[in-house]
Amino acid sequence: MRVLKLSVAGVRGVVGETLSPGLLVDFGAAFGTYLDGGRVLLSRDTRRSGPMVAASVRAGLMSAGCPVVDLGICPTAALQLAVKPASAAGGLAVTAGHNDLRWNALKFIRDDGIFLNPRESEELLDLYHLGEFQRAAWDELRPLEQDLGAGDRHVQAVLGQVDGPRIAARGLTVAVDCANGACSRFSPRLLEALGCRVVAINTEPDLPFPHPPQPTPENLSQLRALVLATGADVGFAHDADGDRLGVVCENGDLPGEEATVELCAEMILRRGDPGPVVTNLSTTAGLGDLARRYGRELIRTGIGQAFITEAALNYGAALAGEGSGGIVFPRLNFAHDSLAAMAHILDLLAQIAMPLSAFIAAELPHYTIRKTEVPCPPEKAYSVLEQLREALQPAWATERNLEDGLLLRGEGQWVHVRVSQTEPMIRLIAEAREPAAAEALAQEYLTKVRREL
Repeated sequence: MRVLKLSVAGVRGVVGETLSPGLLVDFGAAFGTYLDGGRVLLSRDTRRSGPMVAASVRAGLMSAGCPVVDLGICPTAALQLAVKPASAAGGLAVTAGHNDLRWNALKFIRDDGIFLNPRESEELLDLYHLGEFQRAAWDELRPLEQDLGAGDRHVQAVLGQVDGPRIAARGLTVAVDCANGACSRFSPRLLEALGCRVVAINTEPDLPFPHPPQPTPENLSQLRALVLATGADVGFAHDADGDRLGVVCENGDLPGEEATVELCAEMILRRGDPGPVVTNLSTTAGLGDLARRYGRELIRTGIGQAFITEAALNYGAALAGEGSGGIVFPRLNFAHDSLAAMAHILDLLAQIAMPLSAFIAAELPHYTIRKTEVPCPPEKAYSVLEQLREALQPAWATERNLEDGLLLRGEGQWVHVRVSQTEPMIRLIAEAREPAAAEALAQEYLTKVRREL
C-alpha cells in the first residue's frame, strides 16, 4: 500500500515510496513561498532518512529565497520554542513522531511557534498543488545558518516551569527510555538538573529505534523491566521527536497514555494555573472529571496538536492534552512537549506522600479505555466511515458527534471511530467504567467496521 498523507498534521509518507526527494523539494518551495521568503528554522529527529529529507526540503526553502537556520537533531518543541525569539517567519520539523523507521514527515510551524491551523494548511496545500513557487535568483540565495543550542535552551525553559529544589529534595530515581530519538541528549540532562538519579536506556541517536517509538504500553517492556530492576520511583518513555510521553509506575504498572494527560492536569490544576482544560474528542472522560473537581471547564476539539493548540491559545487554557500522551503547557509553549510533561509529573511526585501507583489508584478517575485500529486504504476509509454514520444510531447514545468520524457518547461510556491522519488505517477507541464493558464495546464496533471493509 503506497501511502502519502496530506493533512493538518503535515505531509507524511514512507521514504523511498511516496516521500520522494522531488516531492520534498516542492513542499519546501511551497512553504517558502507561503512564508514569502522569510527566515525558517529547521529541525529533525534521528531517523536514517532524516539527513536526506532535511536536505531536500532545505533546498526547496532556499530556492524560494528563505534564509534557513539548521537546528540539527532536537525535540520539535525546542524548534517551536525557538521560532519567536529568532524572529523567524516559521519553522519546519522533519519527523514522523510516533511512526516507525520507514516513515518520515514534514510538520509546518508558523511565526508564533504553533502548527499551521486547518485553514492555513489548506492554503499551503493549494500552493503546493498549483506548483507556482517563488524562485530566488542566483544572487538572492541566502547562506545556510546553524544553531545547535535550541535543545539546551528548551531544557532551561522547562526547568523554569517547575520547582526544581522541591523535586531534588525528594531524591527520586528515574528510569527513562529515549528510543534513540531526539530526546536522547536532552532528557537525561533535564533529569540530572532536577537532582534525580537517572537510569537511561536507548540514548544513542546514531542507532535505529530499539522498538516502535510510540510510547504505548505494548512498547514499554524494556522500560518496565528497567524500573523494576533499579527500584526507580517512575519510568518515562519518549517518542522520536519528544512529542509524546509514556509512564511506568514504580511497581511496573502501565497506566496507559491517558494517565500522562491526567497526571499533568492534576499538577497544573493544583498549582492554580488559570483557564479551562482543552482536550480532543478521543481522550478519556476522566480528564473532564478532574477539570470539574477543580471547578474548570473542559473544552473538546478535533484530533491533533493543531486543533488543541489553537483552542488553548484562543481560550487561554491552563493545559491542553491528548490521550496519546501529547501535552501542551501554554505557560511555556504551544507544543506537545514530553520533556515538560516529564518535569511536571516529577513535580507532582515531589508533593505527594505515596508511590505513583497508589496515587493513581486513589486520586485519578477510573475508566477503562480500549484502543485498536484496522488497516484501510485512504481512498476507502472515508466511505467506510460514511456507511457507519448512516447505519449506527444506538439507543444508548445520548450524543452523536460527526466532527471527526463518528463519536457516540452515553452514560458512562463512549466509542469513537475515525480515519487516522498519520497512517493508512481506521482508529477505534472505546471507554467505559468497567473493563468488561469497554472490551465489549470495542469488539462490537470493531466488528461493525470490518463488516464495511
